[in-house]
Amino acid sequence: MAIFGSLSERLNHIFSKLTKHGRLTELEIKQAMREVRIALLEADVNLKVAKQFIATVSEKAVGQEILSSLNPTQQVIKIVNEELTALMGSKNAKLEVSSSLPTVIMMCGLQGAGKTTLCGKLAVLLKKQGKKPLLVAGDIYRPAAIDQLKVVGGKAGAEVFERGTQSPVKTAKEAIDYAKKNGFDTVILDTAGRLHIDEALMQELENITKAVKVTEILLTVDSMTGQDAVNVANTFNSRLEITGVILTKLDGDTRGGACLSIKAVTGKPIKFIGVGEKLTDLEPFYPDRMASRILGMGDVLSLIEKAQEAVTEEQARKMQERLKSNAFTLSDYLEQFEAMKRMGGAQKMLSMMPNMGKLKIGEGDIDEKKLERTKAIILSMTMQERENPAIVNSSRKKRIAAGSGTSVQEINQLLKQYEQMKLLMKQMKGNKGRFRMPF
Repeated sequence: MAIFGSLSERLNHIFSKLTKHGRLTELEIKQAMREVRIALLEADVNLKVAKQFIATVSEKAVGQEILSSLNPTQQVIKIVNEELTALMGSKNAKLEVSSSLPTVIMMCGLQGAGKTTLCGKLAVLLKKQGKKPLLVAGDIYRPAAIDQLKVVGGKAGAEVFERGTQSPVKTAKEAIDYAKKNGFDTVILDTAGRLHIDEALMQELENITKAVKVTEILLTVDSMTGQDAVNVANTFNSRLEITGVILTKLDGDTRGGACLSIKAVTGKPIKFIGVGEKLTDLEPFYPDRMASRILGMGDVLSLIEKAQEAVTEEQARKMQERLKSNAFTLSDYLEQFEAMKRMGGAQKMLSMMPNMGKLKIGEGDIDEKKLERTKAIILSMTMQERENPAIVNSSRKKRIAAGSGTSVQEINQLLKQYEQMKLLMKQMKGNKGRFRMPF
């Protein structure tokens, strides 16, 4: 399921009907905007936000310049794209850095939103940027919360500061002193959550902000709860003056209401989005890229960034040389699978490519398990067989099938796909060295 798959499909359907008209009338645009409004409301977008959005788009779309243009539908889509971007904050909101280190980031939110795991994800992201984060266990109420943070910290490669069940305010103070003495430039404070907002929870968070200089107050909300997430954000903001929001579970079957409403309702930006369960599945939020994905235009910039993380310049250079010399082997084929996996898998990659929504690719259409079976087949081959698949005869296929737990038929399919890819590589040789496989 692509992010906001249902909303994206509805909007694409509405605009595809407009395309068939060629020139547009004011009535046709207004009818389309009514359908867009319904689509937004069904996606659980805040009613006032949806009404204001449609009013703004309609006012710009029925101008004489649009109606008389050669391709009015594209102009309308451009306006929708711009207004969706503005609705979500226009630009990426970066984390603030304190002028006097350490930068203190207080994570808050209701229980079950994934706050503790997010502390680890944020630590991983900051470490990639060259930071040295310290995780602080400030949730002394939820059973095993401290142990959970220790496990998350271990996986993230980040130290965890904890003082058992002493006052979270005291722990926060001591953690900052510890960070200063030990060279930590960022403190990520995990705080207690509740099943619902209550006075005791809010008072404790306020006490922490009074006791220590907090640079960022990031609220974690579950995007799958729709307008409830917006209400939670509004309440927390009214008491704490949050600096930003992290939306979790954006990879699930979310309708998009929270993402499209939070900035407009609270005035506070979405800074990060959680797009999976792995500690690397946290991304900075770019309103323009999200708007493009919602409209089925893809997110090529994010795809390129993921490719750059998955494949080093040296690996890319070596692969390019092998492609030029037509020396692409099954070992290279395996390397591409590994890079694709590091980028989040084929499904995630395709969701970022332009116009893939129109192909109606469902969750079950790309079998990630089949890709793993392909990997098992290649790993069951000798190095000689990987470098020269032409020598893989019937007896070798039987041995490989037995070693990989697959069938001879699957091995034949793999070899056929490999030959097709080799042919494709050969055809692309004439591209003056500009071709580079990012996955």
